[in-house]
Amino acid sequence: MFEIKFSFNMFDHPMPRTFQNRFSTQYRCYSVSMLAGPNDRSDVEKGGKIIMPPSALDQLSRLNITYPMLFKLTNKNSDRMTHCGVLEFVADEGICYLPHWMMQNLLLEEGGLVQVESVNLMVATYSKFQPQSPDFLDITNPKAVLENALRNFACLTTGDVVAINYNEKIYELRVMETKPDKAVSIIECDMNVDFDAPLGYKEPERCYKAPEEPTVRTTHAFTGSGNRLDGKKKGIEPSPVPIDPSDIKRGIPNYEYKVGRITFIRNSRPLPRKTTEDVSMMGRHKSCI
Repeated sequence: MFEIKFSFNMFDHPMPRTFQNRFSTQYRCYSVSMLAGPNDRSDVEKGGKIIMPPSALDQLSRLNITYPMLFKLTNKNSDRMTHCGVLEFVADEGICYLPHWMMQNLLLEEGGLVQVESVNLMVATYSKFQPQSPDFLDITNPKAVLENALRNFACLTTGDVVAINYNEKIYELRVMETKPDKAVSIIECDMNVDFDAPLGYKEPERCYKAPEEPTVRTTHAFTGSGNRLDGKKKGIEPSPVPIDPSDIKRGIPNYEYKVGRITFIRNSRPLPRKTTEDVSMMGRHKSCI
């Protein structure tokens, strides 16, 4: 939802909108596509104004109607009503031409009767629109598009579904609210505009990812045996037998140790003991010599 503000200046010197007499007459209405003539009047479909017969201008002039001319359209058969401005007075007598979207709001068929009355509307200060399709969100700058389209409108009525043309595509918007009244003039006004979410629009689902649990990596011990490249079996060394603390022999301290004296102890093999036979043998050997 956002807010835009813009103004419409159609008349340099607007006159007070007071009516000495009220214009009220009934016409048979047709859509603009039924308007005879060589000129293309597709511009009427892009706004909120109608085409009336020349006799209406003559009557309005005699009633001293002030400008801008605003009208209330009523379908008495369906009790539906809307408001509009007037674009030209070139229609055949007894006939008026309406934009197609306006005929849909009034539930009017081609050739149906519509009551046209002059009205005085308050100047708009606020309006809210609801696009009737999510396609409206595809427009890059909806503020500028709406501002440009509303320049072809003279007033707004709460509950109407207006149609605007952009890039050869028709976008429909429902008038959800208008201030300070349910029907307002948007000529020479500073109007704040809000947008409701488009009809049928769904908020994009946000994917919530649960925090991943830390994975526990397990290492598996290798229980097989290795093979040599030459095909021979590899010798398996026996695992060492744990030493019993009782088998460990401690050294004998040197009780003759003196400070400042270093004693080197060499591990020498003990001499074998001499027997009596060895001594006698040694004596015989000497005597022979």
